[in-house]
Amino acid sequence: MNGTNLLKIALRALGNNKLRAFLTMLGIIIGVASVIAMLAIGQGSKLSIQSQIAEMGSNMIMIHPGADRMGGVRQDPSSMQTLKLADYESLLNETSFLAAVSPSVSSSGQLIAGNNNYPSSVSGVSPDYLQIRQLSVEKGEMFSPADIQTSAKVCIIGQTIVDNLFPGEDPIGRTIRFNQIPFRVIGVLKSKGYNSMGMDQDDVVLAPYTTVMKRLLAQTYLQEIFASALTEELTEQAIDEVTTLLRRNHKLKETDDDNFTIRSQQELSEMMNTTTGLMTTLLACIAGISLVVGGIGIMNIMYVSVTERTREIGLRMSVGARGIDILSQFLIEAILISITGGLIGVFLGCGASYLVNLLAHWPIYIQPWSVLLSFVVCTLTGIFFGWYPAKKAAQLDPIEAIRYEGRVHPQLHRADAHPPGPSCAPPHRAADSARQPQADSPPHLHLAD
Repeated sequence: MNGTNLLKIALRALGNNKLRAFLTMLGIIIGVASVIAMLAIGQGSKLSIQSQIAEMGSNMIMIHPGADRMGGVRQDPSSMQTLKLADYESLLNETSFLAAVSPSVSSSGQLIAGNNNYPSSVSGVSPDYLQIRQLSVEKGEMFSPADIQTSAKVCIIGQTIVDNLFPGEDPIGRTIRFNQIPFRVIGVLKSKGYNSMGMDQDDVVLAPYTTVMKRLLAQTYLQEIFASALTEELTEQAIDEVTTLLRRNHKLKETDDDNFTIRSQQELSEMMNTTTGLMTTLLACIAGISLVVGGIGIMNIMYVSVTERTREIGLRMSVGARGIDILSQFLIEAILISITGGLIGVFLGCGASYLVNLLAHWPIYIQPWSVLLSFVVCTLTGIFFGWYPAKKAAQLDPIEAIRYEGRVHPQLHRADAHPPGPSCAPPHRAADSARQPQADSPPHLHLAD
């Protein structure tokens, strides 16, 4: 029996039970759609986080003072004074893998402008800080190296500061007082909103680091140094170079621990990717349970189909059908159910993903491999769960299969073999009785007294 005939037989069998076939497909449809939608949401969230981290500077390197031990007690890193201006200057002039370097010091307090006030902090940085953090000035200008040399009392502010201190006004040229020190606003940063960790990136006031160190903090050490590698791929080389340079500046021996800590944005990106990847895998596994349930439904229906068509199988085998033909017939039915359900599930999953993006505004990204994987899995599910019932059908004994329906419905077959008529007597006995003369009455025996 060729493949075309087997396909026609399978389509005819499914067409005779349309509702049952659709209900069997439903498990596959829901499973495929769930897998595609969950993977799209998970991958969309992952790309969104990566994009927000890239906006903060994907090749950014952060250098902090390291915790030290005094008398066996580990000290707070924030109280350490291991980073100096000399370290910043060395990183600025003696490195080959860094594109930009900026010191960082900050002071918290209350910002006052006229009758408005707002709690925030002033960060002392260099002009390279904008390049490192992927910031840009929307209005006005950035302070210059001359402002750093003279410790000028100037600043640039974020949009959150503008909204709270200068609502509906142009802040350029206005004065902000911070801890009794006046700062003239010379620029406004372009708004960036909240980052992936919920921090307001527009709640920022930037001033020359020399101004903050001398006029606000009265200190000579740095709280942090920001740097940017030439490319994201060169981040590790840049970290090694920074480590070597700082250990030399701090005169550390080979056996001494670092008195500074280096972190990169790449580490944060990898950590977030691991977390989102784990969540995506978990969601996909939960959705994949539907595929298993759908496969069990296919096996169940194929068992029912084999039972219902046992006599048909026997007749086909008695006229020359081989076991492989019977196996192929039922296997094709199972695969057709899986493939059709898979196609419907793909369209439903893609539609559900776009609907989630439209209504809930969740980021989504449908990867072609996720669609292909779901389709291949549902096809393999049909083959796996349809093979055993098909194999059972192929191993039936033709004679037993033909007799199977007779055992199930014995009354129906007796009725078909001997239809009811005017007489239940056999035909030859009816003819004999017709040839014998009929007596008016049966003879009576008279017994003598």
